[in-house]
Amino acid sequence: MAARAIEPPSPVEDWEAAGFGLYLHWPFCQAKCPYCDFNSHVAGSVDEARWLGAFEREIARTAQETGPRVLRSVFFGGGTPSLMSPALVDGVMRAVRAAWPLANDVEVTLEANPTSVEADRFRGFRDAGVDRVSLGVQALDDSDLRRLGRLHDVAQAVAAVDTARSIFDRVSFDLIYARQHQTLAAWRAELARALAMGPDHLSLYQLTVEDGTPFAARHAAGRLAGLPDEDLGADLYEATQALCGAAGLPAYEVSNHAVPGAEGRHNLIYWRSGDWAGIGPGAHGRLTLGGMRWATEADRSPSAWLRGAEAGCAEVDRTPIGSADRAEEMLMMGLRLREGLSLPRHAALGGRPLPPAAVSDLEAAGLVAVEGDRLRVTDRGRPVLDAVLRTLAGT
Repeated sequence: MAARAIEPPSPVEDWEAAGFGLYLHWPFCQAKCPYCDFNSHVAGSVDEARWLGAFEREIARTAQETGPRVLRSVFFGGGTPSLMSPALVDGVMRAVRAAWPLANDVEVTLEANPTSVEADRFRGFRDAGVDRVSLGVQALDDSDLRRLGRLHDVAQAVAAVDTARSIFDRVSFDLIYARQHQTLAAWRAELARALAMGPDHLSLYQLTVEDGTPFAARHAAGRLAGLPDEDLGADLYEATQALCGAAGLPAYEVSNHAVPGAEGRHNLIYWRSGDWAGIGPGAHGRLTLGGMRWATEADRSPSAWLRGAEAGCAEVDRTPIGSADRAEEMLMMGLRLREGLSLPRHAALGGRPLPPAAVSDLEAAGLVAVEGDRLRVTDRGRPVLDAVLRTLAGT
């Protein structure tokens, strides 16, 4: 492949190419799932008035730093944000609206578990400004739900999806596959059932054993039997792509499928290397301030985060991200998307284009494609994305 000339734009305020979002972390759950490594905690009671005051302070503090930039998305993640009362969500959204101008098509997403779905509660969330929900269904098999430590059953999951679809225009739900003892035929049938439920967005994740989780301890002790081997894992992935594509929900990102136009706008800010404020225990953010991009991190402990917010700042770390690291992060995130990566934008941040020989070799192998000024990973390259990234990064 002949070298392509790159005319990089100025990297100043580069985040504007993808926009600005807000991530709000609610750290509480009814129970801790054994596969989960998120910052979540089980609490007997929560002082919502105190938490609202803390969120209000952190939102106002962050807005004072960013200035009045347009907010394109808000994401309530967790934990289980649907355990928040509608009044608390409403109070947080009032603070958000006071802090930043909202885009006309702002997306406000709230994660929910099927056990915390009640029609009146969901109507309250809608009235507070939530326009999209993401349900943690995880499986449509009762025995597997028990293995995953979930508190709901399949009937509750289906009812939760139905309730959400009757109230919100946009509904997504998650499923985990490559579970213990799962066959290809069983996953195909389960995914077909999920697609028949009419979601406009599905997040489909292969089960991974994360360090520090109960699943990791069981795996180390040889007590997590029946996990798929590499060949079955590849077959499960290929079946996922085929079934979702045929149903009109192609993959727009490695693990996310959507009807065209229903893609998750908040996560697109991450994958397109925009800016986002991270507020709540353990929340991470990326903010461009004064021409420098910063990685921010809040205190992980809910009680310490509350004390920090009440004292004036719950952020515990802020690290500058240099141009080389920004370019590497953009590469890793951008190639997860089917739309791929802007080569001029990447070159502007990194100060040089990707290695032409590496791009050429990967293109010849059918693992990447260069279309205009964009580089994307092909269907053939997607299962070996990590290897593609190592080659392009020269590692």
